[in-house]
Amino acid sequence: MTILLDTDHLRTFVAIAETGSFTKAADVVHKTQSAVSMQMKRLEDRVARPLFARDGRASRLTQDGERLLDYARRIVKLNLEAVSVFADDMLSGRVCLGVPDDYADRYLPDIMARFSRTHPSVELTVVCAPSATLNEQISTGAIDLAIITATDITGRNAQVIRRERLLWVGSLRHSAHLETPTPLALGQPSCQWRDVAVTRLNSAGRPHRILYSSPNHGAVSAAVLAGLAVSVFPESALRPGMRVLGPADGFPPLPPCDIGLLRNRHEPSVLADALAQHIIQGLDNLTDADAAE
Repeated sequence: MTILLDTDHLRTFVAIAETGSFTKAADVVHKTQSAVSMQMKRLEDRVARPLFARDGRASRLTQDGERLLDYARRIVKLNLEAVSVFADDMLSGRVCLGVPDDYADRYLPDIMARFSRTHPSVELTVVCAPSATLNEQISTGAIDLAIITATDITGRNAQVIRRERLLWVGSLRHSAHLETPTPLALGQPSCQWRDVAVTRLNSAGRPHRILYSSPNHGAVSAAVLAGLAVSVFPESALRPGMRVLGPADGFPPLPPCDIGLLRNRHEPSVLADALAQHIIQGLDNLTDADAAE
């Protein structure tokens, strides 16, 4: 007997895999958590294999779940494409997202993939620029949405959706952090992290000099990994070959990094709202923290 898999069950399965949580997936697919759990039980019964293993509060895929995931994504994508051919009211058009290049590397692949699957007829334009520039472009209506580092200046109108530790980083294979004065690789003078780093070092009385300055995150990372300088990165930006430096190394604590979402309030659109939901679902790490408290 041929086994047919329910597309709606597979869509929910993909949402759980991408969010790591039955609760978050329920929001994505607009179902109750109990309905999501029931769908996954039926899917597991259908394939006669366990698809999930509990990992603390998260839900991680079993080996069989990983095998199913690629098929599930392709089936859901084909279903959406088929429906879009016949749906006159399918969302279409263009939406423009601004994002700093360091956030683009970390967050855009997942956001773009999920948005493309649910809105295959929409053209997504991405503009990479520093947070301050994106703030200006939002105010002039040049872009629809922006993911930014939320500060008192750039984040005044932003919805904070993610908070990470801001860390001093150096190279695992080198010792630039032992040099006096400390060589630094940082962003441009308008960069908030640069301002925080210099201010904290001045307050701690640690001699330093800015050796490399670039608006490009990749260039700053290269200077750190080459052992030429120390920098400051959000926790999610750490790369293999980097070491975290702290008070024991003579580096003062740094404030957390807030990541915010800015919206063009002059010309709101259904497309921008749809993309905003994908961004929030992909980046949000504050909802669960608030719930835990």
